[in-house]
Amino acid sequence: MLPVSAPFHCSMMQPAAERMAEALAETVIRTPSIPLVANVLAAPVSGDAAEIRACLVQQVTAMVRWRESVLWMAANGVTSVLEVGAGKVLTGLHKRIDRTLAPWRLAARRCGGRRRRARS
Repeated sequence: MLPVSAPFHCSMMQPAAERMAEALAETVIRTPSIPLVANVLAAPVSGDAAEIRACLVQQVTAMVRWRESVLWMAANGVTSVLEVGAGKVLTGLHKRIDRTLAPWRLAARRCGGRRRRARS
């Protein structure tokens, strides 16, 4: 278990999942050009827009299968992983799960007390 600041990926997030489903219903989803691994399946999705929407909504309330997802990626040719955001939890997890993966981070920086996107 990871210590988190809120009850993510559990039934308490059902209202958020419902709102996400409503928003995704109006969102155009294109077929991915690379495999899209859903961490609730620990496997790639077919690329069908309905399946992608369903996995994204399910992810809000379902257990994350991150370890299995990382192992699937490593076994299927992924050599680098990129963590985007303010934290570095996933980068640390990648190192513990499979040391053959090269972890990269794109961290957010703070500006005036608010987060802003780091420049490349």
